[in-house]
Formats: sequence, structure tokens, C-alpha cells
Amino acid sequence: MELIFSLSQPGRAAHAQIPEGNVVTSGLPEHLLRDVPPALPELSELDVVRHYTRLSQQNFSIDTHFYPLGSCTMKYNPRVCNSLAMLPGFIDRHPLAPEDTGQGYLQSLHELQELLADVTGMAAVSLAPMAGSQGEFAGVAMIRAWHDSRGDHARREIIVPDAAHGTNPATAAMCGYTVREIPTDAGGNVDLEALRAAVGPQTAGLMLTNPSTLGVFEQKIVEIAAIMHEAGGLLYYDGANLNAILGRIKPGDMGFDVIHINLHKTFATPHGGGGPGSGPVGVSARLLPFLPVPHIVRHGNQYRLADEHDFPQTIGRLSGFHGNAGVLLRAYTYARMLGSAGFERVSQYATLNANYLMTRLQQAGFDLAYPERRASHEFIITLKRLKDETGITAMDFAKRLLDYGFHAPTTYFPLLVPECLLIEPTETESKATLDAFVDAMVAVAGEARTSPEMVKTAPHRLPVRRLDDVRAAREPNLAFRE
Repeated sequence: MELIFSLSQPGRAAHAQIPEGNVVTSGLPEHLLRDVPPALPELSELDVVRHYTRLSQQNFSIDTHFYPLGSCTMKYNPRVCNSLAMLPGFIDRHPLAPEDTGQGYLQSLHELQELLADVTGMAAVSLAPMAGSQGEFAGVAMIRAWHDSRGDHARREIIVPDAAHGTNPATAAMCGYTVREIPTDAGGNVDLEALRAAVGPQTAGLMLTNPSTLGVFEQKIVEIAAIMHEAGGLLYYDGANLNAILGRIKPGDMGFDVIHINLHKTFATPHGGGGPGSGPVGVSARLLPFLPVPHIVRHGNQYRLADEHDFPQTIGRLSGFHGNAGVLLRAYTYARMLGSAGFERVSQYATLNANYLMTRLQQAGFDLAYPERRASHEFIITLKRLKDETGITAMDFAKRLLDYGFHAPTTYFPLLVPECLLIEPTETESKATLDAFVDAMVAVAGEARTSPEMVKTAPHRLPVRRLDDVRAAREPNLAFRE
């Protein structure tokens, strides 16, 4: 892969991009001013455009490749959502502009709040959290605020299943809780006896996603909710897997008290690349006073941002302004395009694609982690038998898939399944794409037995060969040196 510095030629420049006039340095301390210009590459504008265009064409992306990353929902999202979110009235609005000059903007986000509350079965939603992780934090912080408001200060333990996302115990710890892990049973469900043994006067809540990261729906979710509520705890719903149930069942109906929603997974902002994200939180009626502010309220035909004066028990503000506006507006457009019938189609096709792909891979000889269970929107295969027979690991397998033009599934998560591949096809992929993916999986499995060294040293057809991941993390080479 060619670095832009190696293309540099003395005297070349992109003159159209040079700021007009002199750069103002007055007022800056003398010792902070440069004696010589920065060592930047010298290229024409055309050279720069071609260089970065070539780099983009060498990357895997959802626009160019199938991304079956389990628990990430890497689906294609309509471009019209981007276009409408960038309308001048939206994109040019300053966050400190008066509310009466942005009623259309506030109305759109208020309607999004109502849509999300309806689809999740919650009493109200706040759009304030700027990411799924921040939504998690807000959710658990509201659980703590509710217990504290009732003087129930002994509840300082959060229960987390062993199949949970890693952010769940991290969030609980950040909110001052001790984390207690409980196991899942052989069928992938929460172990009810372990749950009953774990709950008590110390229990603040249970963090759960349903379907779980094992790709199966909790068959005893109503009983789980009853156990927690009878013990005085609350249920937190990790909305990472909401794509599996959208329009068909609501977390509120399952008994959950609070949920965060990853708009950047389920509602039309491409996931990955480090952002942007958005993680609105929905709450049942008992948690409504604690919602983070600001959130949008309606008085007649007028909309405004409610603050701490309106909700004195709020957990407070999570950012300087009001959520991640671009992501929220994309989600609003997506929701209005789909409608209630469209929401249901999303989950139906996501589930259909997952079960079709799971069945085809099982027929091709791959081992399912939970062969007796139907897939939700994702499923797990284990390559333990392949590793025992050939020495090929799940990571080797994943790297070789790249040579066939497919991004790898999620590897080694959840941790309790050995040599795990967590596969999520999403609702946007065609049968032809899924069949081609099966063909590639079968081909790599065959190579593992006939040409194991080829698989162990993959990828072979990409601009970058296999990296030493540990060394790259611990000794990153971030500077260009001739």
C-alpha cells in the first residue's frame, strides 16, 4: 500500500486549497510558532484525490462487501436518509438557535421520540445519549436513581449473564455497582435456578438483551421479569439486537423497565468506523422522572427542550447540547419511510435470512452451537471440531474469507463458545449473496483439510497481509520516516 508521502514531489501544490491572505499568528506565544513549515507531502489536488480514492477502493465496506458481523447489524441503509438529514433547515441549524426558529426540527425529533417509545413499548424516550455506550450508562444510572429516590441504598449489585456484551458489566461498574455473573443453560437461555439464587435485597437490576448474543430468544423472559420484580430489582434491555424483533414484540411487553436503542445499528446510520452513534433511552412510567435532559416536550402546537427545571429528578445532561442530530434525523426518516408494516418486514427478513444461512451451513457440515434452537437475527457456528482435526482456528478461517471477498463474521464472541463465529446476515442481503457466502465457507473448510498452510497464512489477495495484531496494538508505527 503506497503512502502519500512517497508520492510527494517538491514544488507540487494544490493551490486552490491554499487559504487566501496571510495566516494570522498574532497573539500566539513566540515559542509555539514554527521556524520551518510542517513536513507535509507536496502533491497536486488530482494526486490527492486519486490517492485517497484508491485507498477507499481497497477497503472493505458495506457498500462493496457482505459484512456478516454478528451483534453489529451491518446492513445497507437507504441513502435518502442521509439526503434528508442534510436539508439546509436541519444541517444549518445552530444548537443555540432560539426554539421558535426550529419548530420543524424539534417536531421531527419529538415524533421520533414517540415512534421509538411505541416500537419499544416504553412510556417515554430521551434522544440525548450520543452513543450506545452512553445510552447504557444513562439506563443504569436511572436504575440507581430510582432505587436511591426510594431510600433503597442497599441495592448495589447488577446481575449480568455470561453471554452479555462486554459493555454491560463495564457500564454497571461505572455506575458504582458490583457485577454478578450468572450462567446460561445448555439451550442458550438464562439459567433460572442460578438467577433465583442470585437475586436478593442487594439486587438493583438485571442487564439482558433479547434475543441474546447467542442468537436465541429467551424462552422464559416473562418468568425472568417476574423473578427480578419480585426481588425488587429492575430489568435493563440492551437494544443491540433490536433488529431481530422490530415491529413484532416490544421489550416493554416483556417486562423491561429501561432500554437503550442503537440507532446506528437498527435505524439507518451505517455502523462501524468509530462513529457517529446514537443511543436513545426509553423508560417505563416509574423511571420517567429520571430521564436525561434535554428531551423534547410538546405544548399544543409548540415544541421545546425540557430541562432540569421541568424534571428536577433527572440524572442530568450527557452532552453540551441535544443528542447527535444527524443520526437522529436519519433514524426519523427511516422510521417514517418504513411505517409499522415496514418495521415488521425488517425483522421478518432479518430472521428469515439468518435461518436460511444457518440451515445451509449446517447442511454443508458446519457445527451449530445450539442446533436445537431456531436462529433469531444471528446464529453461532463453532469451528472447534475443525481446529481439533486440522489446527485451523476461527481467526485463520476468518482471514481466509477475506480472500474470497467476504468480511469475516464476529470471531471469538461470545467467549463461552469455543472457536466461535457469530454470523448476522441482516435483512438487506439477497439470497444470491448468502449462497455465495456459503460457497466461500465450504471452500475455506475444504482448504483447511487439503492446504492448511494456505489458510494459516491468509489473507493472500489483499493490499495488506496478515498483521501481528498484538504488536500492532502495543507498538503502533504511526509516523512516516524516509
